[in-house]
Amino acid sequence: MTRVTVVMPVYNERQFIQTIIDKVLSVKVEGVETDLVVVDDYSRDGTREVLRELRNPRATVLFHDMNQGKGAALRTGFAKAGGEIILVQDADLEYNPEEYPVLLKPILTGHADVVYGSRFLGGPHRVHLFWHMVGNRMLTLLSNMMSNLNLTDMETCYKVFKREVLAGITLKSNRFGFEPEVTLKVARGGWRVYEVPISYHGRDYAEGKKIGWKDGVSAIWTILKYRFTD
Repeated sequence: MTRVTVVMPVYNERQFIQTIIDKVLSVKVEGVETDLVVVDDYSRDGTREVLRELRNPRATVLFHDMNQGKGAALRTGFAKAGGEIILVQDADLEYNPEEYPVLLKPILTGHADVVYGSRFLGGPHRVHLFWHMVGNRMLTLLSNMMSNLNLTDMETCYKVFKREVLAGITLKSNRFGFEPEVTLKVARGGWRVYEVPISYHGRDYAEGKKIGWKDGVSAIWTILKYRFTD
């Protein structure tokens, strides 16, 4: 039996947090046992109160005492994760946990060390936010140029790692710079990377989307920085 730990960073997701936790813990994958590590990054909307009431032996909840960002929350979760495989899950409902079997298959069959779930490989997705899509594609192109990978969706939430991959790199980015940083460092390590198509039910900023143009600028700097340094 292979153990998979899902690591979920959370910030101000009171509306969705219980639903997404229930979805994660209900997924069944043959030959896999799943547990969950939730890291609350100092939510101020009542999310923490919901999480304090969570009672499930397969779920661990950790709390930051100040807001640090997605990357910092993931580092906290990775340090607590006990699975041989570690899967990143956002706390909104944009990404569907029912696709875990597709995400895990390349690793379980011995073909991959890292798997990215791509929103641009043909899965169903909500049609909106054109410029957000353009920004994603431009950042992916720059990342590919610096990493010599041919990804279609570097910025995707769904990233799955063998435990030894994360153990072999040092992550430093606190915010959304996690995505390009981990991609550049995975490429530098020579790990086998696969992409699989996923669905995407994106939301807009009125619905709670958090990433903005400043994070795009930061991502460009992160890509250039970690192309030449560790």
